Amino acid sequence: MRITRESLLRLTRTLVDLRVRGNRRLVCVYLTGSLIGEEALLGGTTDIDLIFVHSDEPPVHREVERVNDDVHLDIAHFSQSVFQHPRGLRADPWLGTYLCENPIVLHDVQHWFEFTQASVCAHFYQPETVWARVRPMSDVARQSWLNLETGEKTSPVDFLNTYLSVMQSAANTLACLNGGPLTERRFLLKLPERTQAVGKPELFGAFVDLLWPQPLEKSQWEPWAAAWKRCLVEASEQPGCPTRFKACRVGYYTRAAEAMFDEHPSAALWLMLRTWTQVLGLFPALSGQEDWAQMTAALNLSAPHHEERLQQLDSYLDTVEETLDEWARANGIETL
Repeated sequence: MRITRESLLRLTRTLVDLRVRGNRRLVCVYLTGSLIGEEALLGGTTDIDLIFVHSDEPPVHREVERVNDDVHLDIAHFSQSVFQHPRGLRADPWLGTYLCENPIVLHDVQHWFEFTQASVCAHFYQPETVWARVRPMSDVARQSWLNLETGEKTSPVDFLNTYLSVMQSAANTLACLNGGPLTERRFLLKLPERTQAVGKPELFGAFVDLLWPQPLEKSQWEPWAAAWKRCLVEASEQPGCPTRFKACRVGYYTRAAEAMFDEHPSAALWLMLRTWTQVLGLFPALSGQEDWAQMTAALNLSAPHHEERLQQLDSYLDTVEETLDEWARANGIETL
């Protein structure tokens, strides 16, 4: 199958038609994610992000379905009741953005989508509404940092999971001042334009420094990438494996990182480190623990460096918070 944006859109419409046929509980289906734009493929792979809205509570909230080795469906299921309070959705950086940033409607009963989108998006980009989305993200990042700084000692995997989560929340705080949150595969590919948009291009470099400020050599990368892939495969075979780490998504992560490495090694490293640490947090007995420990030690992210890394992360959060305050003042927002 030759994969183009047009062929993917045709495939999506066919698959949605099959799902919708005879299902009276489906109120709306709309397409979001990378397929909306022109950059669907990364490393020759993509997912097709769909929102299914049901008249009642759906039996599952997320599912992935393999189409072929390169493509899979990623379907989020919601009850219609979730959309009954537009003001709350305006403050939701994920679901609100998916409604307001040019989704493609594939099924709609009685103009439900048109009415709902109009209600949610009417004030979505006003400064007060943007502030309502970004301030909680910044607060979560700071609280998580405090938990690491003042809490009990955690395992290296738990520490790094929280550390990376704080980084992600802080960066998405900046990103959401000028758009929606950054998604996992293109996170560091898109971050430079968002930091530039808020007049703080140096915050991209500072983010990369929180990972590894030195050039990453291919001789380092290749054995880590091989061990990471083995770990993802093993995780996908575990009972209770979360949907996002099912077998059809292994290539979605690993091939994307491989494609990014030559020109954007930090973007590849972020994707590898984030997902590898997450699966080890879910399944501590996976065989990838030793390889992961060797990698984090080489990156100065292991336990002997935690105190230094927390100080560095604190400084980054201070700058993000100062940027938010500057943005608020420039837009007439009163802060406490």
